[in-house]
Amino acid sequence: MVAVTPPAPISDAPLRVALLGCGVVGSQVARLLLDTPDDLSQRVGRPLELTGIGVRHPDAEREAIPATLFTKDSMALAASGADIVVEVIGGIEPARSLILAAIKAGSSVVTANKALLAAHGPELYAAAEAAGVDLYFEAAVAGAIPIIRPLRESLVGDEITTVMGIVNGTTNFILDKMTTEGLGFSEALQEAQDLGFAEADPTADVEGYDAAAKASILASLAFHTEVHGSQVHREGITSVSVDDIAAAARLGCVVKLLAVATVIEDDRVSVRVHPAMVPLDHPLASVRGAYNAIFVESRNAGSLMFLGPGAGGSPTASAVMGDLVTVARNRVRGTHGPKMTNYRGRDVAPIEDARTSHYLSMSVKDEPGVLAKIAGVFAKHEVSIAAVRQEKGDSDAAAMLGIMTHVARDADIADTAAELKSMGNVVVGKIRSIRVAGMS
Repeated sequence: MVAVTPPAPISDAPLRVALLGCGVVGSQVARLLLDTPDDLSQRVGRPLELTGIGVRHPDAEREAIPATLFTKDSMALAASGADIVVEVIGGIEPARSLILAAIKAGSSVVTANKALLAAHGPELYAAAEAAGVDLYFEAAVAGAIPIIRPLRESLVGDEITTVMGIVNGTTNFILDKMTTEGLGFSEALQEAQDLGFAEADPTADVEGYDAAAKASILASLAFHTEVHGSQVHREGITSVSVDDIAAAARLGCVVKLLAVATVIEDDRVSVRVHPAMVPLDHPLASVRGAYNAIFVESRNAGSLMFLGPGAGGSPTASAVMGDLVTVARNRVRGTHGPKMTNYRGRDVAPIEDARTSHYLSMSVKDEPGVLAKIAGVFAKHEVSIAAVRQEKGDSDAAAMLGIMTHVARDADIADTAAELKSMGNVVVGKIRSIRVAGMS
């Protein structure tokens, strides 16, 4: 008879959690740790103990959080050897140095810092792998929507071909107000700021920086390829006009700020953020207000949609806590989660090689032969026309022309527009161009 050695008893000692930052998200995380210890203990298998909170101003009054937890020495806290360090400071420094110090001390890390991951992700992933600890970041993209883990784990056996979505709630709120209430950009932005959906300085949101950072993270995960934030083509929504919104409506579309990551023909990846017309029958078209949604296409699973609140203290804290429990379970079991895989090493294509449909609108002379000349320019640059819409212009001598193209290279569209602009005897006003996504 073979003797069976019973398993060693699991320690009841608490797992120590250090928290870096106590703003909107950090305060929610702290309260959840302090207010629900029994539930968390049952889910993890051991208690979680909040050992300290690193902040700039430890003497500031913070409701329902013991003052003894706060410290100004965030570096000492990060390097204290806590089982798990949660970083919700944001920005590049000191967050990068603090996370590296935590990893060096043997701590697993949970972060919500998309800007840092977009700029220094490979460095942090490599450090965590070398130290044999976890680095989890579900909260860095799309708030409470579980998208990182599906890409990192659930779909890792499939081949993802496209990730496209609305990943910034502020811009979606603004564009939704422009669409449903006829507001101009400035009016819609002011309402977003009044309601707390936009910062006093909204640049990161409205110029697309926030969405570009998230797009780089999603592309890196989906395509097993290192994509730096600086490689993402970025356009914001400040130039979207009420005329663009109206043109989209006439075409049965709405305008959204999209993050798009896709594999193109030569096995490069195209990663970009820009406004686009989205047909009303596409799932992303119905995403309203400050919500986020991410549309994933893969070889075997087909089309998948992830929808939910994409920003705010509670949704982001929910994602942080989900990672915290997962990382804590890994510590209890003596294991860690999957590493980042960049084995494909695909090149990132410039925006000129992106392929999409465009809608171009222009004021042209209303006389015989004009349409033929314009069509000739499109043909010269190998851009196929899908549809043409002509309306009365501002004067009897002018007409408004709207042209929908089939899928074409961005560079060919740009060359077409440039040549049309040079034709003063045909085009008499500015040419506006906006991409079209999800057109069947």
